[in-house]
Amino acid sequence: MRLFYACCLSLFLSALMPSAMADDSVTEAWFDHHDFDHSVPTQQQVLGYAPGERISPPEDIRRYFEALAEARPDQVRLIDYATSWQGRPLYYAIIGTPQRIADLDAIQADIQTIAHPDRHSSAEIEAALARVPGTAWLSYSVHGNEISPADAAMVTAWYLLAARDSEVADNILANSLVFINPLQNPDGRARFVHEFNSNLGLQADPSRLSAERNERWPSGRVNHYLFDLNRDWLPLTQPETQGHVAALLEWYPLAMVDAHEMGTDTTFFFAPEAEPYSPLIAPTQRESLIAFGENNARWFDRYGYAYFTREIFDAFYPGYGASWPLYYGGIGMTYEQASARGLVARKRTGEEVTFAQTVREYVAASLATLETVADRRDVLWANFAEYRRSAMDQAGRDGPAAWVIPAQTDQGGADRLGALVARHGSDVFRSTAAKDACGLELAAGSYVIPAAQPSYRQLRMLLDPQVDMADEFLAEQERRRARGEPDQIYDVTGWSLPVMFNVEVETCNRAPELSGLVQISPDQIHGGVLNQPEARVAFVAPGGSSATLRLLAAALRAGLAVDRSEKTFTLNGQDYPAGSLIFQHADNPDNLAEQLADMARTTGAQVTGTDTSWIMQGPSFGSNHVRRLHAPRIALAWDQPTDIYSPGAVRFVLERQIGYPVTIVRTQTLRSADLNRFDVVILPGASRWFGGGYATVLGSRGAAHLRDWVEDGGTLVTLASATAWAADPDVNLIASRLENDSTSDDDEKLDGSQARVQGLELESLDDLDERTRAGNRPPDSVAGVLVNTEVDVNHWLAAGSAEAIPALVRGNRVFTPPNRDQSDIVVRYAGPDALLASGYLWEENRRQLAYKPYLMTQRHGRGHIVAFSEDPAVRAYLDGLNGLLVNAVLVAPSYSLKLR
Repeated sequence: MRLFYACCLSLFLSALMPSAMADDSVTEAWFDHHDFDHSVPTQQQVLGYAPGERISPPEDIRRYFEALAEARPDQVRLIDYATSWQGRPLYYAIIGTPQRIADLDAIQADIQTIAHPDRHSSAEIEAALARVPGTAWLSYSVHGNEISPADAAMVTAWYLLAARDSEVADNILANSLVFINPLQNPDGRARFVHEFNSNLGLQADPSRLSAERNERWPSGRVNHYLFDLNRDWLPLTQPETQGHVAALLEWYPLAMVDAHEMGTDTTFFFAPEAEPYSPLIAPTQRESLIAFGENNARWFDRYGYAYFTREIFDAFYPGYGASWPLYYGGIGMTYEQASARGLVARKRTGEEVTFAQTVREYVAASLATLETVADRRDVLWANFAEYRRSAMDQAGRDGPAAWVIPAQTDQGGADRLGALVARHGSDVFRSTAAKDACGLELAAGSYVIPAAQPSYRQLRMLLDPQVDMADEFLAEQERRRARGEPDQIYDVTGWSLPVMFNVEVETCNRAPELSGLVQISPDQIHGGVLNQPEARVAFVAPGGSSATLRLLAAALRAGLAVDRSEKTFTLNGQDYPAGSLIFQHADNPDNLAEQLADMARTTGAQVTGTDTSWIMQGPSFGSNHVRRLHAPRIALAWDQPTDIYSPGAVRFVLERQIGYPVTIVRTQTLRSADLNRFDVVILPGASRWFGGGYATVLGSRGAAHLRDWVEDGGTLVTLASATAWAADPDVNLIASRLENDSTSDDDEKLDGSQARVQGLELESLDDLDERTRAGNRPPDSVAGVLVNTEVDVNHWLAAGSAEAIPALVRGNRVFTPPNRDQSDIVVRYAGPDALLASGYLWEENRRQLAYKPYLMTQRHGRGHIVAFSEDPAVRAYLDGLNGLLVNAVLVAPSYSLKLR
């Protein structure tokens, strides 16, 4: 039997080899001529097919790891860490020697000791360092259609358990614990595997045009809510990412690999990453990245596998799975394999790449990485311990001494930010009563985050308003642009959480006194309160807080009568901002107080009862500036041409962050379907990969159909490139036009079929006034930067919003200011000197974006369009813009004249 399995293994490994290398000598060299323990079940035995023969669905992968744990309970421990939106388990396997598996609790305690030098003595840390094994965390297939990593996870686990007298496996197990997260996105993978198998014929087809290799929208890349989970490591909105982060904080693995796939025509990418690097990454971490790359290269050279490093996937943006561990002191790395996106694919060169081959290469990369951790155990632990210890010293040198999130108008946003920082692994404290902290008078509900923590560098990454790229790198980007070459910036350059949430955060120059403060947990919920529940006239909730937005959604769903004030008013000596909600007893059920008390607890809203409606400042309850709101029926365009991320993010913000359901509707259905059953239609941003955008899918018939519906009282909300479609002269739903570069005379079709006009730079608000009076024309573009906007707080669509809100600008959309007699500019970009909030912005874009519209609205008959120049829901991390989105979707329909 042993000979039989050895032969099968030899055939399998030969099949995985590139054709030029497929011989027995290479196969034997790969496993160093060692045999295998046949009591460890193979994939063939458990699943009925060999590695690389089929693309394993999530349930098969789980079944195989359960079989390994059953066969080797003394060497394998399975840990569930979360559940996906669709109910699939997320888990990781710990593989080690029997002694280590038995000692997991003690090992974890040692790791926590090393990770928290603020809580343990140097002697305790040194003793833990002497005992603890190396730790490596391999995370596979965060994108569900990146298929080879998850299958390679099974082969890697089998090899570690089954290889007998293997120098590689013995070294790894002798010196380290191995953590394998085989599948980070089971919902996306299930979607991919189902569609692939549905299209599979007599034999796998390598053609680029074959249906089995041409995924339909939204593809298996994304999770249930269509999130790119690899971009969720800052806001931590999805259960898959939240659970993963919590698991990593339990173990602080020394090295973490995020295993991806990329285009078929590439090869294999591994560390070191491209420039720029974050200045918060330590030199020792960069040295280790090179060491991992060098050992990977040795393994790839041994078998003739092509690879490359340093050319792409930079280490600047911290919001990836491979970036996040760097900021607790580990080594995070992105690996990318050229994907077969099926069982076989044909490259442009004519060469065919098989799924089996890609699995084989990922096994090589996995084992090479584990070997590096085993060989460098002492160095990696020493560097980790020093990173954590020196962070506290650096906090004392560089400051600040603490960050403070004071109680504020948007207390819901402050609560979310405090809890999120705690979820990232830092100590966060909350005041339960008024308190002085480092010279600041803090009201109850304020947060204090001391800087002298091992996570200091991570806190800087999360909370600093600006993290700069290296001057040399930026100079090179300007030189490239001058030569007409594309820049090398891979993702957004601004990500400060306080900026994106639009939450006030202050800094302290001296360490705060923490007595009287309570340390919070990440999952702690700060419920709201119903004050004066016995009030006879009404209950009022102040505008401006995200908690009030959630209360509005809950009240509308419950069928309560809700009034909303467009203006600030003063009642019983208390000022209520615009956007405040009023629940009048006379219009609501007798148990109004009980319902509002429950809603306040679940939403965090503050609600106060009143026995009088007498108001001397601001509009009275019966004023025309107080509008009765109705529960809108919302349709969200779903499917092509939408960008896969945009509709999912909008749906998630509305459903999960605000608490209001939407109906997803296939975009082509909007061409002719009876839309009178809806009050709102949302058109998310369109994909740049889908030619023609909304113009292709909707056509002139669909545009006319939507216009008729709007004129009959509907509210159309457009985001980003959908606004470009609405502004096209052939559609003309918004009296704005997409601009060309301000220095260009070209009139070209971009963002679908949008005709751009000559750009114009506005030097002042006087220029804007002149432009909107006279009807000239204006401006141009960018990529991934946070900019400031200024809000017309007197407009009903902005009630409850702050006067200034940062927004994320990506791409090259700049819209002309519409004339005042046609459209209203509710939010505009700030002037050129105040525009940049965080990140790096090209100079010409800074000038051209200045004063241009971010949010416009225009009346059509009994309805209107609400048009965002960018996507306010992108990645669900621009919490500061949620109020504008809610106003557009939940409030605007009540300002239409639609007959209900």
